Amino acid sequence: MQDRPVSRFPVPEIRDLPPDIREQILAVQEKAGFVPNVFLALAHRPDELRAFFAYHDAIMEREGGLTKAEKEMIVVATSAANGCQYCVVAHGAILRIRAKDPLIADQVAINYRKADITPRQKAMLDFAMKVSRKSHAVGEADFAALRSHGFTDDDAWDIGSIAAFFSLSNRMANLTAMRPNDEFYTMGREPRCG
Repeated sequence: MQDRPVSRFPVPEIRDLPPDIREQILAVQEKAGFVPNVFLALAHRPDELRAFFAYHDAIMEREGGLTKAEKEMIVVATSAANGCQYCVVAHGAILRIRAKDPLIADQVAINYRKADITPRQKAMLDFAMKVSRKSHAVGEADFAALRSHGFTDDDAWDIGSIAAFFSLSNRMANLTAMRPNDEFYTMGREPRCG
């Protein structure tokens, strides 16, 4: 299946990319064992790839009130609502690994309201979905609902920025017909022992 195109737009050869991007992609390949197709597809426009990953890293690597697994829950839930196969598959794999739960990503992608997550996490995803789908309607009651579950306004910013950023990501993945790597489908499916 990997012989299908990564993107509907031209994908440059890694060796032909600017040195900083080539080094970034090779570092990811060394760590993951493969190159996620998002790097290859977005390398079509190197300046935009740099900006994309700078913002991605700023919100996804930031320390705060959300766990790494919770951040991935936001990505999976909002990406599913936006019909983004790439992000659901890729970030579903990351969510399974970060949550150490082989079932969670499928549950969150299909219907987070029925998923085996906490009421706090459901409130987080309710807020993320509103930002993703109806941002014009976000109001004080939405922030109050988060606060009632122990989230701060800073946490609300994080939840909203992840939902907003991945709305952009979802649209770019759909625009480019970005194909998920086969490797993502099986990652984190087997529960870890110990």
